[in-house]
Amino acid sequence: MKNTRTTAPPRSPAVPRRYPVGAELNAGGTNFRVWAPRHSQVEVMLRDGRSFALAAEGNGYFSGTGPAAAGDHYRFRLGSSTDLFPDPASRFQPEGPFGWSEVIDPAFRWTDTAWQGYRLAGQIIYEMHVGTFTQEATWRAAEAQLRELADLGITVVEVMPVADFAGSFGWGYDGVNFFAPTRLYGRPEDFRHFVDAAHALGMGVILDVVYNHVGPAGNFLPQFSDSYTTSLHDTDWGEALNYYGEGSAPVREFFVSNARYWTDEFHLDGLRLDATQNIYDESPVHVLKEIGIAVREGARGRDTIVVGENESQNCRLIRPASEGGYELDGLWNDDFHHSASVALIGYKEAYYTDYSGRAQEFVAAVKLGFLFQGQRYAWQKAPRGTSTRGIDPSAFVVFLENHDQVANSVRGERLNRLANPGRLRALTALLLLAPGTPMLFQGQEFAASTPFLFFADHEAELAGLVANGRKEFLSQFRSFREAQVPIPLARPDDPSTFTKCKLNFAEREQHQEAYALHRELIRLRRTDAVFQKMSTLNVEAATLSDRIFVIRYEDEGSARLLIINLDIDIHLPSIAEPLIAPPVGCTWQMLFSSEDSRFGGFGAHPLENTDGWTIPAESATVLASVRTK
Repeated sequence: MKNTRTTAPPRSPAVPRRYPVGAELNAGGTNFRVWAPRHSQVEVMLRDGRSFALAAEGNGYFSGTGPAAAGDHYRFRLGSSTDLFPDPASRFQPEGPFGWSEVIDPAFRWTDTAWQGYRLAGQIIYEMHVGTFTQEATWRAAEAQLRELADLGITVVEVMPVADFAGSFGWGYDGVNFFAPTRLYGRPEDFRHFVDAAHALGMGVILDVVYNHVGPAGNFLPQFSDSYTTSLHDTDWGEALNYYGEGSAPVREFFVSNARYWTDEFHLDGLRLDATQNIYDESPVHVLKEIGIAVREGARGRDTIVVGENESQNCRLIRPASEGGYELDGLWNDDFHHSASVALIGYKEAYYTDYSGRAQEFVAAVKLGFLFQGQRYAWQKAPRGTSTRGIDPSAFVVFLENHDQVANSVRGERLNRLANPGRLRALTALLLLAPGTPMLFQGQEFAASTPFLFFADHEAELAGLVANGRKEFLSQFRSFREAQVPIPLARPDDPSTFTKCKLNFAEREQHQEAYALHRELIRLRRTDAVFQKMSTLNVEAATLSDRIFVIRYEDEGSARLLIINLDIDIHLPSIAEPLIAPPVGCTWQMLFSSEDSRFGGFGAHPLENTDGWTIPAESATVLASVRTK
């Protein structure tokens, strides 16, 4: 369908504003602006009983300045209705989506004036759900743990969505107040303080945002306009947002402004864009490109990171404009995860069907990022993916765990509960030393025993529908669907489902072998003379067998060799693979072994001896080139 937008871009209001919609403080009080084309009049109702009408601009927008101060609560009366509705661009909902909106003063005493932000290359990302990261489930409690993450070597914290949503707990992907950080974790200034503290420790913060649908509870956008969503497309969560159909111009502006808002007013270092395959746009300039531009504009010269989740693995999102691309910085690499999961657990069900977990797949992932680049994908009975040729490996975010994949293990169990320990150590080394950008999911670094389940606090009827939907989703896994004894699922709306997912930081000490493994691998990646130049290295890889592969990293005569064995012990009198040969005038010296007893292994031993090579079972070994005398 061709671009059919008919609503002209809104006129600039008479009062200077930072953003096109919402409540903004100024010298005369507070200026309100809202898009409500369904109505002929809009009135601001303050909680203390005062009210005043907004002037119609003639383009569906209403605006005006009234005697409201920071901290005042307000709602909108639309047309002749007696019902009152929160501001679609509310900056804070202290009582949740069904309550009053609050006028927020964005002024904050920032201490990060010297902070320059980060680009994606060279980063180590840590995915965090603020509600379960600490027992207190607040920004301030999470902030108290930032130094530990910085000491571990984390450089970017990726916060799961915080746009306010209905209920007292949830993942955050059902947000309805896109400009309002949820009241569940604290106030907006607490979020700002968290970001400022992270910057002081040398860590960036990016925010996971959902621009593909609106949550089912507390969504009042239809009361203001029918044009926020479109019937032309569906998502797994309902109607898609309207980015190119009739009346779409203000919708685009709303979400593009939201992207700028987070990097501007909260000093965030970028965004992670959820399910971009469900962001539909046939406009001359795709809204995803506009979002990336807005993020950079809001950062005011700081470096930023915009990463997309894209199930179809469309590299157009990260290609330059000269190639017709949208110029995002990175994409999540599900292929890497799926191969690793099959290698670690062995199940080849549902979306794991097309993966073997063998050496060839990991070598291909190291070389080219995505494994499916346009060839047939049996699970979907159609081609999947696009070519990655010419794209820097750092653009692919790789992971062994994330919020979705842990929860999709039915019981929410983590890999440390499901996988062989030696093999998990080996693939952890691959994750943290591969050319892609590594991401850890909260608690992964210390082998957290707590699960991560799907939880969402909804009213009874919706809660039942969500629980049934979760069961239907997991039924794609044959082991769940055909279990002779039905596997019980935790109810998403049960408060205990939420609370049992909260991390126990005492496990950092209790599981110190896993913690030491992650710490050492991150240290290697960030400080080793070769690994720290990952984005500029010449990296080659090859298979030695069906279950053994090698990756070689070269930098001006220095080399590192990562050998991963996902099989039993093997002795090789010789290895007919050139990557095994040390650089001229050098020999190999062990730099790291996942079999080191400090990491829970059986003990590290030299790989090369007088009668060949002995590679221990289910292990990762790093060899460094050393000049011979």
